[in-house]
Amino acid sequence: MSAGLLIEQQRRLSRAVVEDDLAEATSAGGLLRSRAGGSLLHIYRHAYRARLVAALRENHEGLPRVMGDEAFDALAQAYLSAYPSRHPSIRWFGEYLADFMQARPALALHPSLADLARMEWALRTAFDAADAVPIRAEALQALEAQAWPGLRFVLLPSVRLVTLHWSVEPLWRALKAQTVQPADGEPALPEPEPSEHCLLTWRPDLETRWRSLERLEAMLLRAVFDRQPFAVLCTRAAAAVGEADAATAVVAALQGWLAEGLIAAVQV
Repeated sequence: MSAGLLIEQQRRLSRAVVEDDLAEATSAGGLLRSRAGGSLLHIYRHAYRARLVAALRENHEGLPRVMGDEAFDALAQAYLSAYPSRHPSIRWFGEYLADFMQARPALALHPSLADLARMEWALRTAFDAADAVPIRAEALQALEAQAWPGLRFVLLPSVRLVTLHWSVEPLWRALKAQTVQPADGEPALPEPEPSEHCLLTWRPDLETRWRSLERLEAMLLRAVFDRQPFAVLCTRAAAAVGEADAATAVVAALQGWLAEGLIAAVQV
């Protein structure tokens, strides 16, 4: 068998296993040894899908516990059909799950669970982000006053800002506190309330952290993400709190970011 023919057969088999394509599966079935009852292709397809469903469970630990196994498996199978894995690493399977749940509310069971998926994914990606050493406040104290208007702050690679429409943080915290499925008679999980806000996740060391943001701080952090200088941050703060308090508000936020280890570098 030539190398070209082998590669083509491998591609056909891969498409038959990965893509839910009946025509491709039928044509590729002859590439595998047969046994009583037919081709072995369905075994490979089942194993492939089962592993990806397991990956979704690993990447969203709380979601299946809230939804229940049957509902989560139905969601996972539908998601796999809509978004076949395209990344070489199984770790990144599930990137679009929250958006998929929002678009398919019947599968999500409750609209707040899409936000729970967003929070879990943000924490996972923050954990896997590149390492960086946060700077200390002393790095800014040595700067000349005239340099401040043009300062730009570089956030850690792990920093994520996620817009949520439900207060899922108490639910996430309660799920983390549970080691197993709650038994009958145990307190019910908190039910999320509608609340549009911004969630911050980051990893300054070995531990991933998160907190919910007030509107002003979320606005300032988004400006930092957009590489806006300190002067622009003050201008945007002035529109929210007034010119007299703008610089104080920005400096207070900056001090908090430095203390929490969100800033990786400063560009003068």
